[in-house]
Amino acid sequence: MTDYATPNFSIDLTGQVALVTGTTSGLGKRFATVLAACGAKVALTGRRVDRLDALAEEIRGAGGDCLPLALDMTDRESIRNVVEEVEGHLGTITILVNNAGIPDAQHAVRMSDELVDAVFDTNLRGPWDLSCEVARRLIAAKQPGRMVNISSVGGFNYSGNGAALYSVTKSALVRMTEVLAVEWSRFNINVNAIAPGAFSTEMLDGMLERMGDFSQSFPRKRICDPAQLDSTLLYLVSPASDAVTGTCIKVDDGQGSR
Repeated sequence: MTDYATPNFSIDLTGQVALVTGTTSGLGKRFATVLAACGAKVALTGRRVDRLDALAEEIRGAGGDCLPLALDMTDRESIRNVVEEVEGHLGTITILVNNAGIPDAQHAVRMSDELVDAVFDTNLRGPWDLSCEVARRLIAAKQPGRMVNISSVGGFNYSGNGAALYSVTKSALVRMTEVLAVEWSRFNINVNAIAPGAFSTEMLDGMLERMGDFSQSFPRKRICDPAQLDSTLLYLVSPASDAVTGTCIKVDDGQGSR
């Protein structure tokens, strides 16, 4: 009889505490729901409190455990206070998904100072501050952790039609992933990134409304479904990816290869 090895893969996240940013819509909402369905206790964060409460009700109704908390990614004190509150109610955060982000949809020379600051702070500085705050606590507790930063294929390609700073920040998020992975590897904290292509979200719906159906220029002429990211997310937070850190996985349906 052939001696087959037992596959090293499980999506059971029982005992894990996850914090997901930007869970009020789109990919963040999907990520939070999937992590809760796999057994993690999930901190739901964002600025629209009514939507957080609605998502919390949905997750609890399905048997999940979650905690909705208002979070402003442009405010360091808000970030630190939320991490403190999550730790007090759910335990040390062992999974962090930096999903929150905003587009700029403008050419570089037309951006106001306020918009520049908002894009930098939400897409890059906020994830940096939050990652460091979570890592400090993991290191102090001597616990391993997983961090997943949501970049974009827009960080690798830019058409020149606007969203220049969005592209810059999403590219920088990948470099942040790489350097923090190196720095925290000795503490068993894995830091990886996902670079999605065009997925059906509230943000993308706004772009389609402004620009028309640009999906016809894609190789498969379609907008992807957020559920198609489930397996990549779960791989990066599960034991199966123990030796994977500092990596960015593109999930773009071939869109970035044009």
